[in-house]
Amino acid sequence: MSTGTIPSAAYDDMPYTRGELVDRADVGALVQSAVDGDASAWKALVEGLSPLVWSVVRAHRLSDADGHEVYQTVWFRFAQHLGRIREPDKAGSWLASTARHECLKTLRSLSRLTVTDDPQLLDRVSEDGSPEQSLLDSEEAAAQSERIRRLWQEFERLGDRCRQLLRVLMASPPPSYQEVSAALGVAVGSIGPLRQRCLRRLRARLDARGTS
Repeated sequence: MSTGTIPSAAYDDMPYTRGELVDRADVGALVQSAVDGDASAWKALVEGLSPLVWSVVRAHRLSDADGHEVYQTVWFRFAQHLGRIREPDKAGSWLASTARHECLKTLRSLSRLTVTDDPQLLDRVSEDGSPEQSLLDSEEAAAQSERIRRLWQEFERLGDRCRQLLRVLMASPPPSYQEVSAALGVAVGSIGPLRQRCLRRLRARLDARGTS
């Protein structure tokens, strides 16, 4: 089984960083079908759950090259253990936990952490690049770009825990709290309150800066 060819590109250019929605109730059945050799089931798992894997990689701020390696390793281990996963319906949590383990292992092996900043992680701005774009649209696009730049600056000033949590929660499709718990080692019951505190801190920083 293969996860496909990995191009030399940043995270957001990777395949399946924003995959098709996968119904968590169907994951167990997809795993079983993949065990039985169904290539389409394997493809559906990779497309549906790769965004979760990438969100864990982002949360641990690995370099581009190290992130690619972790991504490949996680899916290789998943393929190795596919028939031995005790709770196939929780494959997402298994992937998140394995990704976290591989990220931490990689970080421990590095003499120094290479930080990769990606200002598109919070959101993406859709811009009309056609020659007919009006001056007003250009000004609005520039203003939106500036707001996102400021948002990202304040995001980077949050604590490590908040940045990690929000990065994982930004995966599309959104992960379950069980998957977030496996990805970050945070108790399920703590995720909601921590998320709210982090968002309040971010909002307070933006308000103090006068960013709407």
